[in-house]
Amino acid sequence: MALAHPERRGTSSLNIGEVLAALAEEFPSMTASKIRFLEEKGLISPQRTPAGYRQYGEGDVERLRFVLALQRDQYLPLKVIKDYLDAIDRGERPENVPGGLTLAPRAVNDDVAAELGGNRARSLSEEQLRAESGASATLVETLVSYGLIASENGRFDEHALQVARACVQLESHGIEPRHLGPFRAAAEREFGLVERAVAPVASRRDEASRARTAETAREISDLCLTLHRALVHGRISRMEG
Repeated sequence: MALAHPERRGTSSLNIGEVLAALAEEFPSMTASKIRFLEEKGLISPQRTPAGYRQYGEGDVERLRFVLALQRDQYLPLKVIKDYLDAIDRGERPENVPGGLTLAPRAVNDDVAAELGGNRARSLSEEQLRAESGASATLVETLVSYGLIASENGRFDEHALQVARACVQLESHGIEPRHLGPFRAAAEREFGLVERAVAPVASRRDEASRARTAETAREISDLCLTLHRALVHGRISRMEG
């Protein structure tokens, strides 16, 4: 996907309603408030008329489509996406984001695309969960019983898939679900910390505030995970000495 620099947009001029229409098929839940929120975060910079009205070019629409696809498909924080776009705007061609993840939106088959349904969260049956994670029926049952994953009406989300994949790999190192209670407890404590931090914004019910709350929560969570990783890796590094 070509990502035009803000100063090298196409010549067409669209208002915010026309931008929403252009994105509607792939992102049916997109709203004007979310577009303004992404502008506030520096992901797009629409031109302004002398009267102050926003004018969007084709480059703005492509950048929006790119940002939304990465959020939906790879759960990347806006800061990571913005850093990548800023590098593109400087004429650089970075291939990866920090941590080695590829920024290209994840390729999915037709069945998965149907499940995604635009902006809707992915939903998997237990059979799909086992097939994609490599987990046995017994492992899935055990993960549910320990509260490490949960289903809603017999369906599992993408996070459950990530947990199952990790637990399959941990089993190969002799670490079983019964050993993982502290991870669940730590996750609940971390969520409580994040929830308290975003409470002042979370009380507002408008679309832009909800988007800002979710993004701030992700940023805080990423910082917590970075801290956790650094502390654990610091302990591991002492094993080498």
